[in-house]
This record gives sequence, C-alpha cells and structure tokens, in this order.
Amino acid sequence: MIPIRASNLTKTYGKTTAVSDLSFDVRPGVVTGFLGPNGAGKSTTMRMILGLDRPSHGSVLVDGVPYAQLKQPLRKVGALLDAKAVHGGRSARNHLLAIAQSNGLGRARVGEVLEQVGLADVAGRRIGGFSLGMAQRLGIAAALLGDPEILMFDEPVNGLDPDGILWIRTFMRKLAAEGRTVFVSSHLMSEMAQTADHLIVIGKGRLIADTGMEEFIGRSSQSYVRIRSPRLSEVAQLIGVGELHHDHLRVTSMTPLDIGRVTARAGLELEELTLVQPTLEAAYMELTKDSLEFSA
Repeated sequence: MIPIRASNLTKTYGKTTAVSDLSFDVRPGVVTGFLGPNGAGKSTTMRMILGLDRPSHGSVLVDGVPYAQLKQPLRKVGALLDAKAVHGGRSARNHLLAIAQSNGLGRARVGEVLEQVGLADVAGRRIGGFSLGMAQRLGIAAALLGDPEILMFDEPVNGLDPDGILWIRTFMRKLAAEGRTVFVSSHLMSEMAQTADHLIVIGKGRLIADTGMEEFIGRSSQSYVRIRSPRLSEVAQLIGVGELHHDHLRVTSMTPLDIGRVTARAGLELEELTLVQPTLEAAYMELTKDSLEFSA
C-alpha cells in the first residue's frame, strides 16, 4: 500500500489554479522533499492530503483511503502545518494532553513525546511565550503523539537558528530510518539538499520532477570534470573535448574514471581530477526554468 498517493490533483480558487493535475507517490523509509518556491502550491497540496481542503478535481489517498475515512487518523498520520496555530494561553503539556484525549491516547504518551523533542523541562510553560524553534518542536511532538507511520511537515525550519535546523534535520532522517514515511515541504534549497533523499518538485502548481536527489542534481548541465596538470595542453589535446582555461580543463562528456584511464596510458601526470556537481539550488534554477515559463 502506498502511504500517500496523489492522482491528477487539482485545486482552483475562482479563476486561480493553485494546483494543476498533480500526480505523485510518497514512499516509506526515505525523506521525501516537497520542493518549490513560495506560492508553488505546496501548502495547498498538503492541506488536501489531510482533508482540510477539498480537491476541485482528482484525488489523494492516505494508505489507500481518503484521510477523512481513516478510523484513527492520529495513529496513521502526524502533521505540522503551522507551528503557531495553537492556543497561546495553554501550557505545552495541556496542549498535547487535549490532543491526546481527543484521539484516545493515554496521558503517558504526552510525557514521552515532550521528552523526545526536548521540551520536557518547559512542559508547564505557556505556549504564547515560546520561541519559534520551541513552537516547531511542540508541533512535532503533537505530530508524534499517535506514533504514526506517516509524518508531514510544512516548512519546518523557517525562522530557526542553526541548532534548531540541525535538530529537525537529524530527527527527520531518524524517523525515515525507522521505516516511516516522511514528507517535508520547503523552499530552502540548501537545507533540503542536506535532508531529503527523494524530491517532488513543483512550480505554479505543476509537477516538474519526481526523482532521487542525486539524479535531480545530476541532470544539470553544470556538472563537469575539472582537470589540472603540469602538461594541461597535452591532456586537452589527448582528450579532444572540453573547455581549456588558463589553469584547468573542464570536461562534460567523459567520466573521471575514463579520463584517468586515458591519461594514465599516455603517461600524463594529473594534479587534480574532480567531478564538480552543481548545488541543488543551481540545478533547480536551471532545470525548472523552462517548465515554469511553459506553465505561465
């Protein structure tokens, strides 16, 4: 059973199309990044997965059924969409206790998740005085209450300090390693590059890519092999391809292994043979430009 399956998902608001004919699967055991700029339709898609918005067309199933048909939804899906959408006058403990009781979960579970997210020492404090990082941790605690198989996080690192970002990144990867389905949206490319294993990329509500992180970056034409040698002009002549710069040669049509074999047979010394990969941000900007222009 596919944990999350979207099929031709479309959402319109009047004349505005927020999500257009979007189809994808989210699988367990990896962190799946939901990537796109602000306004791309990420939050709308997540809301439709959770039954908070109704699709104008198409469907989205959670473990084979619409979210509304799950008998014990909190035991199946945990979600953090807006960390600040809480009653500021309640303590962290009472906030979680209210959620737990509404879903038939025991009081002991509240203490467990507070400990798990590092909020046990501030459990009695009012949420209104929490920093954004603490609020994010509390939202994750609420998502974990039912010990769910599926976890969804919408922009979980926004506004966090480096320690908070590192904690959330490590925690999400730990959850995936346990075999859970982790679906996280972000517009922060550098952070997603360090967190996600698989990418679902959208722009203007349309699917642009559904692929592994390494494959997505590897599609970029900006990947090249950089070669430095005391006999650089001879290397360039031997290989016969690439761009010769004053101190190095750039080659895009051969692998480092092939280059190393050819130059070794010719007895040409190399000082550097490096595969230079573009960043996720550079790959995204290059690979989505045409898609975004086409959909405009």
